[in-house]
Amino acid sequence: MKQLLALLNIEFLIKDDALKNWRILLFISFLALVIIASGHSADRKIFEIAELNNDIKEIKSEFVETRATLMLLKMETRITQKLAEKGVGPANTPPVKLIPKE
Repeated sequence: MKQLLALLNIEFLIKDDALKNWRILLFISFLALVIIASGHSADRKIFEIAELNNDIKEIKSEFVETRATLMLLKMETRITQKLAEKGVGPANTPPVKLIPKE
């Protein structure tokens, strides 16, 4: 009972040899602060990674959509339709191959 009262009255921090107890207490407090800061830093990084993953998914879907649009625009029938609107059609004669003289 006497030891419990001594503990509750915090006598271990006010006696003559309490300096070593204060050192340990301060060291443990410092370690607790480091652990808390590390946990907050890890949480912040996890949220940043999740946000970057969402950005990657959005950019990938935009890429797929743009590629599909490009494939439609590259089709020969689309090109001939666009050129026909401007008055350009397929050639009646084949192209002439030029061979340079040496």
